[in-house]
Order: sequence, then C-alpha cells, then structure tokens
Amino acid sequence: MIPNEVKENLLYPLHVFRFHVEFQTDSLTTGGGENMPLCGGAFSECTGLEASMEPKVIKEGGRNYGDAQRSGPVTFSTVILKRGMTTTRDLWKWFELVTRDNGYAYRLAAIVRMYNNQGEERLAWKLDKALPIKFKAADLNAKGSEVGIEELHLAHEGLSLVNTSSSGGKKQ
Repeated sequence: MIPNEVKENLLYPLHVFRFHVEFQTDSLTTGGGENMPLCGGAFSECTGLEASMEPKVIKEGGRNYGDAQRSGPVTFSTVILKRGMTTTRDLWKWFELVTRDNGYAYRLAAIVRMYNNQGEERLAWKLDKALPIKFKAADLNAKGSEVGIEELHLAHEGLSLVNTSSSGGKKQ
C-alpha cells in the first residue's frame, strides 16, 4: 500500500483530449465578487495557453562573467478554440456584442478544465478578462465530407492555474 503523501507525488500524465471550456461572468463585469457560469462547450482543440516573460538584462560595471537577469513584462498568447459547427450561436453573439457599433467590450473569464481517465477534474487554467478578437465560421465545400469547424480567438489579460474543485477551488 502506498502512503497518501507518496501518492500525491506520483506523476500521471493527463490526456490532452479530456478537457472542457466554460465561460463565466468576470467579477469585473458583474460588479461583485462572484463569477456566474454563462455557457460552456466541448471544443475539439484549444491552443495558446501560454505566457512568456521578457527578461531585463542589466549590464553591471566590473561584472565580467555575464549580465544580471531580472524579470520583465509578461505577455500572453492568443488562445484559439475550435469546435464542430453547431446551430448554437452563443460564441458568435458574444463576438457580435463586442464588435457591433463600437459596443461595450464585454469581458468573460474562460476556464479550461482538464480531466483524468476517471473523469475527475485534475487541472484548470483561467483566462482573465477574455475578449473575442476573431470568429471564423467553417469553410463551406460541397465536395467535402468532413465536419465543419468554427474558431474563436481570445485575447486575455491573465493566465492562472486554479485548484480543482476537489481541492477547494482556491488559486495555486
């Protein structure tokens, strides 16, 4: 029998096809501290969960063996969500709400949840203040037989790893 503290340290890789995306009102847009789920989706692909930091290089006088490195500004990649095209128009309506008549840039929090083989949530990434910047409908081809794929591109202001519901829902 393996003790619990050792079990926690065993690394089991997660399969990248077991995920779900949920959109919530961001506490910034609701005025309160509570996030309310709006919609969710089974997407076939999610790319761009990425943050990078550009280090600041400081050249110190008298330091002949390399430069000092300090942390610099963090940038976030555009997240691209793809799914099979359906008659549900929630993503298009959100994009249209933001782009029509210089509309209010309605921001949502996006949560990408990953699951293990037993269907338990193991990892969740949160995109803060997500904004749809591109919507692409499926390419239409009368000769094709593949499923139509639509895309939604999201810009956001922060990427954070949050604890799963099994560990209390607190930020790590």
